[in-house]
Amino acid sequence: MSGCGKVKAWQVPLRLVTGAFILHSGMEKWDGPDEQAQGVHGMARQTFPFLENIDAPRFLKLLAAGEIALGAALLTPMVPTRLAGAALTGFAGSLMAVYAQTPGLRKEGSVWPTPDGIGVSKDSWLLAIGLALTLSPHQKHHKHVKHAQHVKHVKHAKGHGGCHKHHCHHEQGGHPGHHGHLKQAKLVAREAKEARRLAKGVSPDGHSHHHAHRHGPGHGRKGCPAHH
Repeated sequence: MSGCGKVKAWQVPLRLVTGAFILHSGMEKWDGPDEQAQGVHGMARQTFPFLENIDAPRFLKLLAAGEIALGAALLTPMVPTRLAGAALTGFAGSLMAVYAQTPGLRKEGSVWPTPDGIGVSKDSWLLAIGLALTLSPHQKHHKHVKHAQHVKHVKHAKGHGGCHKHHCHHEQGGHPGHHGHLKQAKLVAREAKEARRLAKGVSPDGHSHHHAHRHGPGHGRKGCPAHH
């Protein structure tokens, strides 16, 4: 089913199980006995009075044909999921109407079933599955959302690329970048070190100002007896 691109993975078990169950139910009803026809027709006409004009065997055939068609649609991948879900919702909704209107299937004043109504009450699961399939996002809408997200991601990446170029331009064009700030910090540290050395009276060659005054400005460290 998922290979056709129309059915998503999470929809496969819903369509497969409900489709097989309803298809089998329809095939069983197709050659059902008169007792079954009378029982099914009797429950249905209490909820839908217009069915009184249709005899029981014919009604059972029509019901069987409808279930076979619905089951086949659910099992056929080419049938759009939302269309199959809408058909299942309508079918399950009619079953729940029968459950609500038929005496003896529900406890008095309650939505919960009696022992006789448990089988019909479980058709509420079919209604829930039908609604889930009907309300699933459309395939084209999903592709449009993915395309919009891709375009937004590309624009975001281009914007970051432009910011990176702008940052590099600032670093190369006179605006101090990260490396510029680092060089400036080193220069300030060097100047501070030089200021501390001068404050202590030490020249860059290691002589104090007092030593230079005694031996002359050109006096070196190597020829001075004071250094030996």
